[in-house]
Amino acid sequence: MRTVGVEEELLLVDPESGEPKALSTAVLARAARDDADDVFEQELHEQMLEFATHPQSSMERLHTEIARCREEAARHAEQIGCTVAALATSPLPVSPSIGVGRRYRWMEEQFGIATREQLVMGCHVHVSVESDEEGVAVLDRLRPWLPVLTALSANSPFWQGNDSGYSSYRSRVWQRWPSAGPTGTFGSPERYHRLVSDMVATGVILDEGMVYFDARLSERYPTVELRVSDVCLHARTAALIATLARGLVETAAREWREGREPLDPGVSLLRLSAWQSARSGLSGELLHPVTMRRTPAEAVVKALLDHAADALAGSGDLERAREDCDRLLREGNGAQVQRALLDRTGSLRDVVTQCVRHTQAT
Repeated sequence: MRTVGVEEELLLVDPESGEPKALSTAVLARAARDDADDVFEQELHEQMLEFATHPQSSMERLHTEIARCREEAARHAEQIGCTVAALATSPLPVSPSIGVGRRYRWMEEQFGIATREQLVMGCHVHVSVESDEEGVAVLDRLRPWLPVLTALSANSPFWQGNDSGYSSYRSRVWQRWPSAGPTGTFGSPERYHRLVSDMVATGVILDEGMVYFDARLSERYPTVELRVSDVCLHARTAALIATLARGLVETAAREWREGREPLDPGVSLLRLSAWQSARSGLSGELLHPVTMRRTPAEAVVKALLDHAADALAGSGDLERAREDCDRLLREGNGAQVQRALLDRTGSLRDVVTQCVRHTQAT
């Protein structure tokens, strides 16, 4: 069975005011002192804290580890005078502080305001593959389905104190990077690696780690890395995104082994699909991955579950995936929860402090 690992980026906030706090260096130092199992990492901005789970074959164990890492992150942060919130953007106004290090300073000089404003928190899912050949075949076949994961995970409706009008504004801010977004089909590992090498050779990006495709081969692990999701408000939703990611990867690999050609709507339509998912989330229509026509979100989520049903059933995840998708469609994703909190409280500060509690819920 394919293993899955998750990287989550969390927002450091004041527990009373909800304002972002630039304390990641201090939190990381505390974590390094207290924990033998070092799962936390530095990120671009000092208001962010990242962790990475171990590879898991059981989605129940992965869910448990995500919840545990969130709890540990909160414990370390509280010792420094802040806490963590699983929010993909800060609802409150913030002036992000760029972290120390040559790489981050290079990015600030190269990309300017895009770097300074890039305080967004995502969820990256790594799914194991047997080879680069299988990995590239998977990338070619995943592309139309990735915007559905954005819609399910959408958790960034607010930007600098205002409603952005989007469900996942994080994904729109992310598109400012010159290497970000959907790709065409590659066809072979050689073509994939040649493109990556050519992109680095331009000097526009520093290295392979700055190739920010929606899905890519990991440069460190034998995995494909799906990078389209907001950090999810609840750990259970993060586990659902990981479950669906594995189902999509396994389905794509089977299609490749069976000699089935990938759907190829073209990059322009994929960009429109990604935009529509960011705009609507689960509250409106999405572009159907097969027809590329506007379709109610509920029907598109069902289409994803049907598409990956055999793979999900084979790993024992189909029933829970359906239940969790039904729950999200019924109760709302993070963006819908945040907007409901604002309607009820009238305060973005209260939105943040309530989301701190949601972050710790399992």
